[in-house]
Amino acid sequence: MPGRIRRAGCDDVPVLMAIRSSVRENVLSDPAKVPASAVRDFIDRTGIWVWEEDGRVLGFSAVDTRDGSVWALFVDPTAEGRGIGRALLPPALDDLRRAGWREARLTTQPGSRAERFYRRDGWSADGTAADGDQVFHRTL
Repeated sequence: MPGRIRRAGCDDVPVLMAIRSSVRENVLSDPAKVPASAVRDFIDRTGIWVWEEDGRVLGFSAVDTRDGSVWALFVDPTAEGRGIGRALLPPALDDLRRAGWREARLTTQPGSRAERFYRRDGWSADGTAADGDQVFHRTL
């Protein structure tokens, strides 16, 4: 793949928010729940990884080291199916390992492509969240 993975900076916030709002699955019911300030907080506190290609960010990943969860793994819909998400997940999980976590958790819509992606990647289903999302975990 002709791209590189790097840490996001605050100047990436608009494109990260644009990618997050353009996804076809796991759509935010209320985009105000993830304001630009939350994205900047992750950049400052934990870090966000981005896939950049020809000067354009096409995907990003982030974890929350406070609770051991995957906070974000999103790819621009125009770049789906190219392995960008698969490439972005390991550096984010490494952030959890460095923070001392031995297991990662996440939630995603049941029956989605994301659910199939995580199952293929070795994640195990672990029940249903209050909002109906499927809960997954994986040993790090």
